[in-house]
Amino acid sequence: MYYVYIIECQDGTLYTGMTTDVKRRFQEHSSGKGGSYTKAKKVKKLLYTEKCKDRSAALKREFEIKGWNRNKKLALIKR
Repeated sequence: MYYVYIIECQDGTLYTGMTTDVKRRFQEHSSGKGGSYTKAKKVKKLLYTEKCKDRSAALKREFEIKGWNRNKKLALIKR
C-alpha cells in the first residue's frame, strides 16, 4: 500500500510526498532526513494522508496535488 501525504511546515507552507509508511516518513522529515525542503522549512504536523492502490497511482496523485494551489490543497485536507 502506498500513501500520499501533506505536511505543514513551520513557515506555513505545505509539502506533498508519497511513501509506503507515513509514520516513518514523517519521522524522517521531522529529524531533518526527509529531504531538503522539509529540512530547511522544519515540519510542524501531518495534515493529510490518502491511500493509493500502487506506486504508480501514488506518483500520479502526488504529481496532481503538487500542481494545485494552496487553497485547493486546503480544501482537500478539510474534506
